[in-house]
Amino acid sequence: QVQLVESGGGLVQPGGSLRLSCAASGIIFSGNAMGWYRQAPGKERELVASITSGGLTANYVDSVKGRFTISRDNAKNTVYLQMNSLKPEDTAVYYCNNVRYSKYPWGQGTQVTVSS
Repeated sequence: QVQLVESGGGLVQPGGSLRLSCAASGIIFSGNAMGWYRQAPGKERELVASITSGGLTANYVDSVKGRFTISRDNAKNTVYLQMNSLKPEDTAVYYCNNVRYSKYPWGQGTQVTVSS
């Protein structure tokens, strides 16, 4: 069955960095454009970064441009999100999924908390 497992979150001070990982199984990973989403308390889930199936093109929401970098390793069925210069407003649960209208079952996510 399809499984998405996010990891790498934690508590970090403003200006710090984290690297998130998402391991996928049960899908043809290399055939999927993938994205990182986040959901802050009281807010809707939003797409913050996406990457094409081959990894050649990435897109970012304006609020993370220049700070976050999405990448993928199709040999490992894993997508990554390098987050630098973190801000308190980046605090959220982060998830990965495909970028189509029809999503895979969501994983448990990984909590990122940016606080001094």
